[in-house]
Amino acid sequence: MVLNKRILKFEIDLDFVLIAITSSLKDYRICYYINKQLNFNFIRQPDLAVDIHHTNDPVLFSIFHHYWEASETEFYFIANKGSDGLLIPEMREVDYFLMIKNYIDAQDLDDMITLLNKLPEIVAAVKIEPKKIKSRENLLF
Repeated sequence: MVLNKRILKFEIDLDFVLIAITSSLKDYRICYYINKQLNFNFIRQPDLAVDIHHTNDPVLFSIFHHYWEASETEFYFIANKGSDGLLIPEMREVDYFLMIKNYIDAQDLDDMITLLNKLPEIVAAVKIEPKKIKSRENLLF
């Protein structure tokens, strides 16, 4: 008896840039400073609900949105610490993530990270590779 086995490989599309931000400030306060520094207009969205415990009780994370119309680039400022857990548990020291969807020029990205790191309210802002994050599926919304 011969069994035909097919293995389905599923690759998650991680088409975004991710910046990890460490800051002791509350989400709305740090957004205020980022808005001023980057000339953004982050607007609070309804909380992001993620089922990280695989129960019917999703964990809620604060999320803010900004949009560059010229390049159709979306920016999401997301808290790593939620109502009952971490969005990315393996990155405990990170307080927030800045997710950039669609397109951003490499120089614009470097300039943005430099400007973020100049804010005294931010301890560190570092680009991280989404593919290297174990719980990256929590970032898909």
